[in-house]
Amino acid sequence: MSDLEKDEFTTSEEQKKSELSVDSPRFAHDLEAIYDIPVTVSAVLGRTTMQVSQLLKLGRGAVVELDRKIGDSIDIMVNNRLIARGEVVMVDDSRLGVTMTEIIKTEKINN
Repeated sequence: MSDLEKDEFTTSEEQKKSELSVDSPRFAHDLEAIYDIPVTVSAVLGRTTMQVSQLLKLGRGAVVELDRKIGDSIDIMVNNRLIARGEVVMVDDSRLGVTMTEIIKTEKINN
């Protein structure tokens, strides 16, 4: 590939990236339509499976064993879809939060 062809390739690639950049006004304007759509965000500490009879026997103070250990990462779900993993952090004396440590990229399925 000649230097001229490399420059043309680089320029067209940079143009595509800048057109799709989140910082570009056009991209931000296109996203405004979805900014107000509510989503459900969940931080899943762990999971377990039990029979209904066991569930009905649970009372105040019951301990339910989960499939994770202390220090394991938690799953961060958006609309029941795994999007990231993270850790529980203290926000202040009475509130907990979650910090994302890994973004989960999923393959898009073309229909």
